[in-house]
Amino acid sequence: MGGRAADFAFPPGCGVCGAPLAEPDALCPSCWGQLRFISAPMCPRLGIPFAIELGPGALSAEAIADPPVFDRSRAALVYNDLARALVAQLKYGDRTDLATLCGRLMAQAGHEFWGEAPVLMPVPLHWRRQAMRRFNQSVLLAREIGRRTGLAAMGGGLRRVRHTRQQVGLSGDARARNVAGAFAVSPRLLERLGGRRVVLVDDVVTTGATANAAARALRRAGVDHIDVISLARVVRQGD
Repeated sequence: MGGRAADFAFPPGCGVCGAPLAEPDALCPSCWGQLRFISAPMCPRLGIPFAIELGPGALSAEAIADPPVFDRSRAALVYNDLARALVAQLKYGDRTDLATLCGRLMAQAGHEFWGEAPVLMPVPLHWRRQAMRRFNQSVLLAREIGRRTGLAAMGGGLRRVRHTRQQVGLSGDARARNVAGAFAVSPRLLERLGGRRVVLVDDVVTTGATANAAARALRRAGVDHIDVISLARVVRQGD
């Protein structure tokens, strides 16, 4: 009753535009209609959506020209203006409650991964950036995915050891240079994993530079199977 009274006095708002809603952790119909969900057909490696079905095993041009370090990547949304606003509210607008909605979408998008009982591993922030932001959005997303799938989220196995500049505005090559060598793996990671797969959890995949850098550190430590799940990914015109 207390919760209902609070909702009446302070009705839940849309996670992007703030329009009043009947239920929390949601978007209004107008904002929801602007999301572009990624579904099959898609590139089996990078999860880039195809306009038409290209046949079993057909890869995107990007996956062929620059194969990723990780095995597979999936995202719930195309990173358009609405997805950008949603991520901004989660990361910078103190709307950590949006992790519930975002995690639900990511759990659905990564359905191919969960049957293999992997370990969820949020992409870490450097301690300085986390101190400024007060939280790591990838940890919140990993916890929500874990709550919905029953999978464990492992913290501390992967560390960000270099304080890199923000990736926004950098070219693909500059992004790769920026995060090169930025991650390190704890000595007991393989023992903690016990042979299980790893699914890296992040909010947005742009060029894949961060995911590749994190996966490269895991590969060097001996992790065999690495997938990536994100809320959104950039899909360039022509992909």
